[in-house]
Amino acid sequence: MNTPLKDTEIIHEAVGVFQGPDELQAAMDDLQEHGFMRQEISILASDKVVEEKLGHIYRRVEEAEDDAAAPRTVFVSNETLGEAEAALVGVPFYLGAMAATGAVVASGGTLLTVLLAAGAAGGAGAAIGALLARRVGQHHADFIQEQLDHGGLLLWVHLRSAEKAELAKEILERHSGRDIHFHDVKL
Repeated sequence: MNTPLKDTEIIHEAVGVFQGPDELQAAMDDLQEHGFMRQEISILASDKVVEEKLGHIYRRVEEAEDDAAAPRTVFVSNETLGEAEAALVGVPFYLGAMAATGAVVASGGTLLTVLLAAGAAGGAGAAIGALLARRVGQHHADFIQEQLDHGGLLLWVHLRSAEKAELAKEILERHSGRDIHFHDVKL
C-alpha cells in the first residue's frame, strides 16, 4: 500500500563552523566512523554558486547557518584532491606515451625510436596534466580561503535520530567546531 507524500518534510540538522580544513576533515571522518553517511554531511557551496542560486553572497558564515536555501556541496579532502591531481598528471602521460609507441611501432621504428617517442610524448602529456592539476589545486585552495574569509567552514549534518544529534554535537565539539547548534529545515 502506498502512503501519500507529505507536502513538506522537516529535516533535523546539526550545524557547526570550523576554522580550518584539517579540523573540518577530522570531524567529517569521525562522523563517518560513527555511522553518519557521506551524503548526510555537507558544506556551504562557493560564493559563485551561492550568488547564481540566490542572487547574493553571504558576508558572514553566520548568515548561512540556518538558511534552508543556502546551496550546499560536499567537501573535497586533501587525499581526494591529491588522487585527482595524480590522475591528471598520470593519465595524459600514459596516453601520450602509448599513442607515440603505437605510432612508431606501426611505422616500423626501432626500439630506441619507440623509447624516445614514448618519453617525449609522455612527458608532454604529463606537463599538460601538471598544469591542469595545479589549476585544480589552486581552485580548491581559493574555495577554502573564500569560506575562511567569511568566518569559517560551515558544516551541516543530517540527523536521523535524537541519539545521532548528541553524538554529532560531541564529535563537532571534539574537533573544535564552534557555534554548534541544531535546527529544523523544511523541504
